[in-house]
Amino acid sequence: MSKIVLIGTVASSIYGFRKDFILSLQKQGHIVYAFISEYKDIKEIEKIKDLGVEVVMYSLNRSGLNPISDIISTYQLVKKIENIAPDIVFSYFSKPVIFGTLAAKLAKVPRIVGMLEGLGYTFTEQPRGLNKKTQLIKKIQVFLYRIALPQLDQLIFLNPDDPKDLLQQYGIKVKKVEVLGGIGLNLENYKYSENFNSDISFIFVARLLAEKGVHDYIRAAKIVKSKYPGIKFTVLGAIDKSALGSLKEEELQDLIKANIIEYPGYVNNVADWIEQASVFVLPSYYREGVPRSTQEAMAMGRPVITTDVPGCRETVIDGINGFLVPKWNSNALAEKMIYFVEHPEIISVMGAESHKIAVEKFDAEKVNQRLMRILGL
Repeated sequence: MSKIVLIGTVASSIYGFRKDFILSLQKQGHIVYAFISEYKDIKEIEKIKDLGVEVVMYSLNRSGLNPISDIISTYQLVKKIENIAPDIVFSYFSKPVIFGTLAAKLAKVPRIVGMLEGLGYTFTEQPRGLNKKTQLIKKIQVFLYRIALPQLDQLIFLNPDDPKDLLQQYGIKVKKVEVLGGIGLNLENYKYSENFNSDISFIFVARLLAEKGVHDYIRAAKIVKSKYPGIKFTVLGAIDKSALGSLKEEELQDLIKANIIEYPGYVNNVADWIEQASVFVLPSYYREGVPRSTQEAMAMGRPVITTDVPGCRETVIDGINGFLVPKWNSNALAEKMIYFVEHPEIISVMGAESHKIAVEKFDAEKVNQRLMRILGL
């Protein structure tokens, strides 16, 4: 029996994406502590506690880079870890991996593992290049990675491109690297479905950010609708008012009025919406790990059109369960959408292949067993 500290950020991500892993750890008799830096609702904390997890709140500015604040937060984190005296500290996301690793090292934790689920915004190539502020943040981030990552006993990535673009590109030495291939999902929650309507439809599920490809999706939808006006395009996701390039509320309303897209607003039954759609589309160029929404659509038996970029390309075998298209290319995206419209019989065939890949690569039970082996459990 080991004491295991998980260092994350938002409470909802612990419950939403780590629940099955936590249950797997507890099944083996391990004691789990979840370190959380923020939450929206106290109910999120209660749900984690109901799993039998000890919740520890800590301070960490998730997006900012204030050296003094980060040093103070790291010192406080050291004390909290020392009070528990865990056998393993497992951190994930960029800042927890950096500062959680340093804190665990100072607290003399026997085994320290980190997981980077994608390289994030600062490593995302932009059509007009990175602005000066983002370039500076990236330099600071790489500097901190140079300090923290060599302290890890093991570093986990989700796709094979990220270690090349971070470790090899910047000459960062780490003890051991693993590529997990996606954090996985509970397939019981995303059942295979052959509920294909006779009317072809497409669905986009992500935050309405430029990096997630929402603008390319909309441009492609307009191209398709000019030829096939009856095709339905659904968009699920929240507007991020603080993000540059986010879809604006007024733009969204204009698109709805023009019957370009259907936007139901916030929904908590994403699987039901995927089931009603024919094809899942994610033209993202964000530095994803392996997109969760795409895994969900694949598990449910939907073909996928996505971009040939790190993370996204791990979900599609081109021409088998969908298509890979170049980033920033709405014409190529529309071309593949039209292919499905004109060859509807291929949808169920490619959808079945998506499901096979999801079962093989993204079953949380298999992924969690592998993750526990990586942790040395």
